[in-house]
Amino acid sequence: MHRSAAVVLCHDTPSLRTLKAALTELEITPLVCRSQHQVMELALEGKCFVLVVDFELPGAGEVTRMAANLAPGQRPVVIALGALWPGTGAAFQSGANRILYKPLEMAEVKDALSPRGRLLKKDRRQSPRHQLKTMVYLECEGRTLPAVAINVCEHGFAVQAMEPVPLRSNLYFHCTLPGTAFTLRGHADIVWADERGRAGAFFSHLAPSDRKHLKHWLGKHSGLCKAGVSVLLPPANAERGLAFSR
Repeated sequence: MHRSAAVVLCHDTPSLRTLKAALTELEITPLVCRSQHQVMELALEGKCFVLVVDFELPGAGEVTRMAANLAPGQRPVVIALGALWPGTGAAFQSGANRILYKPLEMAEVKDALSPRGRLLKKDRRQSPRHQLKTMVYLECEGRTLPAVAINVCEHGFAVQAMEPVPLRSNLYFHCTLPGTAFTLRGHADIVWADERGRAGAFFSHLAPSDRKHLKHWLGKHSGLCKAGVSVLLPPANAERGLAFSR
């Protein structure tokens, strides 16, 4: 993971100006994103040591939850930007490590982003031997819905998307198996989903070659992947509104 770059999802001009100035003084390169999708792509590429998210933007909570579900070597320190105090409990619930309030103060921003600070030190760690998280692209109602694969087995996968995944749907998907150049393609039934964007998908169709590559990949990562259909079951702490296909 790049230790000299911070991914920023913020469209507020004064805040961006302060963030860029603070990051430049700390010799950290700001990577300003215009979309949630771009943030997750950078995170999964290992370019997101620090993630700064403006919680006044739609979907900020979903981006933070997806980042919090990444593997340890990919998971960034998340700093949320809030407009008012109090009322930003949603940021902590989404997985933010710290909240900064607008208008941003240079000294406070530098304290939060400084590599010498306790917040960043505690999240410095070696990348795991294998990165198990990858982007999955679901073709949904004429558009592409990006999601992070939380876990995978030979029967399907669990994902965290940026918005609710349609329940009882059969979706075309594609993803790159981590550590390989192989793109897995097929169709999957959404067997459960909740309003936070979490979902379980059961493979309804995989070509023989895709299934062979998947089984080989799972065999190499058996110590790091959950086995069997338990991957497809909803989490015990899923909120109300969870539903199953029948």
